[in-house]
Amino acid sequence: MTIDLALGRRRIMFRRLARTSPVVLVAAVVIGLVVLAAVLAPVLAPHDPHAVDLLNPYAGPGADHLLGTDASGRDLLSRLLYGARLSLAGPTVVIMLSMTVGTVIALVAAWCGGMVDAVISRCIEILFAFPGLVLAVVSVAVFGAGFWAPVMALSIGYVPLVARVLRSVALRERNLPYVAALQIQGVTPIRIALRHLLPNLMPMIIVQAGIGFAYAMLDLAAVSYLGLGLQPPTSDWGVMVSEGQASIIEGFPQQSLFAALVVLVTVVSMNVLCGWFAERYDVTGAQL
Repeated sequence: MTIDLALGRRRIMFRRLARTSPVVLVAAVVIGLVVLAAVLAPVLAPHDPHAVDLLNPYAGPGADHLLGTDASGRDLLSRLLYGARLSLAGPTVVIMLSMTVGTVIALVAAWCGGMVDAVISRCIEILFAFPGLVLAVVSVAVFGAGFWAPVMALSIGYVPLVARVLRSVALRERNLPYVAALQIQGVTPIRIALRHLLPNLMPMIIVQAGIGFAYAMLDLAAVSYLGLGLQPPTSDWGVMVSEGQASIIEGFPQQSLFAALVVLVTVVSMNVLCGWFAERYDVTGAQL
């Protein structure tokens, strides 16, 4: 009986995969490969990403350097693999912080309503006057370039965006009959919010997190490109685009091209997956 159930589940899974759009499958594979590249970078990288070889600058693709080298003779493939770590870590931290704080704010505003909701809504509107990317630039000017200053600034900048969307969904969920029924039964507000409201918000939270991840990757890459985030010789995709800019004039666009391409492909793949998930679970109103 157990074997039959397992086989039935596998058949259902394969049928669903067969009905899934090839574009979605490709996007999922791309995201999976990027994550694997970040995790297995020490194993997959053929060279030390920071090893300088001044006798071998701008080497073309070959057996020793599959994607060639940069102006300092550093292996581009190794730098891309190691760059995936920080390029994924930054957006992940931004989304974890902003989604956590934004979800709490949205639940409090939706549950309490009245004056509390009005005050929170006005505060959100005020924070909208400070775009996340501008906050990142200002924070770098105050605290210096690096990893944490732009990450923390973007986390703060994304909170009102997350809270606004989730608040509207939580308000709609808050007014459904099952919430009133739970209150009549004597269930505490915190238990209702955590055990019932929050699980029903999860599809929207997942979509918002995916969209926010893509935007955060672009913003952090832009900050690094401007020289306000991670600094050379750190292996980061935004830093690689910035470092390779001068080489384009000399006729060697490989570094900037490859780094920009992996950022673009990763962001597009994440957006495709978010669109598929939103359509599958009928999530509307997601934005960032």
